[in-house]
Amino acid sequence: MSTTNPGAAARAPSPIAGVEHYENFPVASWLCPPELRPAVQAVYHFARTADDLADEGEASAEQRLAELDGYRHELDRCLAGEAPVDARWPGIFKPLRAAVAQHQLPGPLLYDLISAFEQDVRHTASGHRYANTPELLDYARRSANPVGRLLLHLYGVRDAASLKQSDQICSALQLINFWQDIRVDHARGRHYLPIDALGRHGVQLADFAADARPEPATQVRMARAVAALCLQAHGLMLEGAPLARRVQGRAGWELRLVIQGGLRILDKLAAGGYRSWQVRPRLRVWDVPVLLWRAVWMR
Repeated sequence: MSTTNPGAAARAPSPIAGVEHYENFPVASWLCPPELRPAVQAVYHFARTADDLADEGEASAEQRLAELDGYRHELDRCLAGEAPVDARWPGIFKPLRAAVAQHQLPGPLLYDLISAFEQDVRHTASGHRYANTPELLDYARRSANPVGRLLLHLYGVRDAASLKQSDQICSALQLINFWQDIRVDHARGRHYLPIDALGRHGVQLADFAADARPEPATQVRMARAVAALCLQAHGLMLEGAPLARRVQGRAGWELRLVIQGGLRILDKLAAGGYRSWQVRPRLRVWDVPVLLWRAVWMR
């Protein structure tokens, strides 16, 4: 599950100077219950800022890991009900502390997010390659699934079946983001295409580099590899989708749109021949009627 509404696209300001983000799914949409928006925004900005520490700017891997370690110590203080000591983070941890106090947010889920961003730093620095989809899903268990579980906690949904389906939706969204952002991630040294999937189609990671000039036949195999990965993500999303029919009220409608936003990106990947190493598909304002129609008629 996501914090976000796929119905529009916007730029979200980052607490890190000079950093902005294109977001397919802006946070705390008009569908989010108003009484929960401050908590949803607090969680979003906490995660977004940690991701910036891991990914933005020119810092070395060692500096990024040190910053994330300091960020973790600020989270320690936040969960203990103490004020932040780092002058950069009061706008992050004061709202988060209020959300934790009001809603008893589970601390381990917040620590999981930091752990995932630290993994990104280490893997980028080492040139790590993911062996297979299960290894990617283990990453998603900490990078994406905690956000859905935090939201379900805010909505008062705690049963095991719902948590499992939330994890499926969030993991699917994480995988879809990977296959949408192949060109962007490759340029940053983040390599999520799994070795086994590429091997099955007779291609390699180097074929996806911006300066690569693969033969037409190789490009066909590359597209088939991406298509197979998208099919996995599609199946995972459909497994989790019944959750949207059980979550009541505005939160349920937001979840429907989040699911449909992910599925719409898969549509665009398919329409582009699964060549996202060349062009990144994006949601546009004219996708909104399609998303709304599909959300209404979800089964």
